[in-house]
Amino acid sequence: MPTLPGRVLFGAAYYHEYQPSPRLEKDLDLMREARFSVIRVGESVWSTWEPEDGVFALEWLRPVLDGAHERGISVILGTPTYAVPPWLARLHPEINAERRTGQPMGWGIRQEMDFTHPAFLFHAERVIRRIVAHYADHPAVIGYQVDNEPGIEIFHNRAVFQRFVDQLRRVYGSVDEINERWGLTYWSHRLSTWADLWTPDANGQPQYDLAWRRFQAGLTSDFIGWQADVVREYAREDQFVTTCIAYSRPTVRDDHLTARLDVTAGNPYYRMQDGLALPSTEPTSDSWASTGTWALYAAADRMFASRQEPFLVTETDAQAIGPAWINEPAYDGQWRQAAWALVSRGARMIEYWHWHTLHHGTETYWGGILPHSGAPGRVYRELAALGAEFEKAGELVAGLEPDADVTMLYSADTKWALEHAPMLHGPDGGPDRRAYHAVFDAFYRGAFDAGLQTRIVHPSQLFGRDPAEVAAERPLLVAAGLLVAAEDELRWLERYAAAGGHLLLGIRTGYGDEEVRARQETKPAFLTEAAGVWYDEFSTLSDPLPVLAPDASPLRLPGGARGTRWVDGLTVADGEVLALYEHPHFCRWPAVTTRAHGAGRVTYVGTVPDQALAAAVLAWCAPPREEEGWRPAADSQTVTAATAPNGARVRFLHNWSWLPSTFRLPTPCRDALTGAPLPAESELELGPWDVRVLRDALRAGERRGGAAVT
Repeated sequence: MPTLPGRVLFGAAYYHEYQPSPRLEKDLDLMREARFSVIRVGESVWSTWEPEDGVFALEWLRPVLDGAHERGISVILGTPTYAVPPWLARLHPEINAERRTGQPMGWGIRQEMDFTHPAFLFHAERVIRRIVAHYADHPAVIGYQVDNEPGIEIFHNRAVFQRFVDQLRRVYGSVDEINERWGLTYWSHRLSTWADLWTPDANGQPQYDLAWRRFQAGLTSDFIGWQADVVREYAREDQFVTTCIAYSRPTVRDDHLTARLDVTAGNPYYRMQDGLALPSTEPTSDSWASTGTWALYAAADRMFASRQEPFLVTETDAQAIGPAWINEPAYDGQWRQAAWALVSRGARMIEYWHWHTLHHGTETYWGGILPHSGAPGRVYRELAALGAEFEKAGELVAGLEPDADVTMLYSADTKWALEHAPMLHGPDGGPDRRAYHAVFDAFYRGAFDAGLQTRIVHPSQLFGRDPAEVAAERPLLVAAGLLVAAEDELRWLERYAAAGGHLLLGIRTGYGDEEVRARQETKPAFLTEAAGVWYDEFSTLSDPLPVLAPDASPLRLPGGARGTRWVDGLTVADGEVLALYEHPHFCRWPAVTTRAHGAGRVTYVGTVPDQALAAAVLAWCAPPREEEGWRPAADSQTVTAATAPNGARVRFLHNWSWLPSTFRLPTPCRDALTGAPLPAESELELGPWDVRVLRDALRAGERRGGAAVT
């Protein structure tokens, strides 16, 4: 693994080639004044690198790299493979991606090509090799971004489909096996030969769809891994290779996608202004840009989860984001808040998209750091102040490992399965294709509202480990909505609880197998005895149900707690009822139950909890903190902590509101930005949209990653 710089990298994507008039020296001087340490270049302009087939222009970028290096600014060099030049589309129209079999999507945006096609791969490899070989030795280049936000299209091209059939033959061996595993007797879909398999355009069979989605994600991971391997033939040992991930893309399986890269990089975009206010009752967003402070933290935790290590932010909000009709540049202080929030969860680079607002093209009104006039304004001034803070903080905040009170299991297989056949409906009665996130986000947001910090893990990172070891390291594990799971994975969850962990289950966990077939076992399969409950009936809800805690329940619910969208008809065997529905019919079933199991516990939530119910359940389930005083003192605050590579404890106090608030320090600290000592019981003032970064004194015996600091 190449060594990343010892401070948080800070900068923007920079496209001097897009500017209507020359201003390179002025731009780079402004960047230096704003304490920029990195820019990203070159990934969007294949037609500039190679204006005609086999005709290369490589020197146009050198003045940018030279000028950046002279000012101490590092460069991430992109490969331009996500934006096909018109000459390539003209010479090889067959590379156009098909969204339905036989129907090319056309040209004029980006990522319109089937990146598995041999003609595309030939030209892509050629341009990659020419660019990287030309600049690999340039001292400004610290790393490479291969492609850009991959995984936007699901390819229906004939050759792709035939590769899919070939993969099925390798996995299942025979049509008899696939007939059995997929249940193709249903509606007379039994195959007599592999040639009988239909194309996916009108497919309604969930087993087929899950295999198709897994295959498509594999294509994306293989393509990025292939590019990374080509780049490494030229890259220096000290240069890293990454790609920037948009996590909502349909063929992204991020734990696989990042496996052949050196570091995760992602593009968290978020709604600004009142979209960052706390407290908030904003609904879960179905947009690529998150809404709500909790969702900004969730985006960061997803990036950390890809490799379970610190990550890079390759793009995030500068001014307005998205189309011309959405313009919400941040309130004063919000850029600073959001950047420090991302750093607090492990970001070791904050890079904005982009430096200069474009004067043409699709993203003309997607605002950069500089406006269309090119004159520095409010955005530049705010970000320059932030750059100075990152410079002062130095290596202390680079590569933080965020704390985790809660661990949540994230399943891409389940997400895909529930996109095809959701169990939840939307307000119009139609299928909610975000059903998995409706469940997952409810528990994540509950933890956030309870003042807890969350670590997200993938099945590939969890089920191969000793459950007793995980129980000791991660004492609260949430497995909610886990529809797709193998028997050994469900039994692993039971052993986790028996070994001392607290397992928090939600709807649909343990219902399906690895082929998304409904299991024959009583639900939740292989977990009924441990949970002390079972069910064979369930109901969707059009209206939320009030939820109350019985007098003897240890769970304390606020007024207005509700179950939403779904009810599992839980029958209690020997579990304890924590909460009941207030309804003439649904009152027969508990909403929340718990049961001691071995050295641990299993708690079951039989609905999609609203904010109040989710926060109450997560607060009750969470183990006691060693540092109980570090909790929000106002409902507009977040209080988070992380451990620096040297073992130092770093804390972040945010106030997400126009109203000032205060926080009384439970222990002595030092301001990480000014160096000022702060005695215990000091009362810190947090202004509107403010953040404070603090450092504890490093104490003997302080623990990080299971090892004591001496």
